[in-house]
Amino acid sequence: QLQLVESGGGLLQAGGSLRLSCAASGRTFSNYVMGWFRQAPGKGRDFVAAINRSGGSTYYADFMKDRFTISRDNAKNTAYLHMNNLKPEDTAVYYCAASRNGLGPRTREYNYWGQGTQVTVSS
Repeated sequence: QLQLVESGGGLLQAGGSLRLSCAASGRTFSNYVMGWFRQAPGKGRDFVAAINRSGGSTYYADFMKDRFTISRDNAKNTAYLHMNNLKPEDTAVYYCAASRNGLGPRTREYNYWGQGTQVTVSS
């Protein structure tokens, strides 16, 4: 079982930046594709970004590109989501997830999930 714990969420004003972290334990982190998703109140869980096992390839939702950056440090068993120029519509619970499959945006492709971290952006 791979355990995932997100951190780094918080309350901030529009235009600000945050870095979310996802610490993994229990299995070999570098064996998994890592993804970030988010879920706003009353909405479904949306794909944000994913990164392959080595960190050499990334995949973003179209509306995230150029503001968000996904990265990973396999030596630290941690994935990151750097978020810049945050907007009120970015308010959501952000989840990291791990996949034994390929780089993809579908929730069903991911085998393990963290508990989420809240990001709230005020106008």
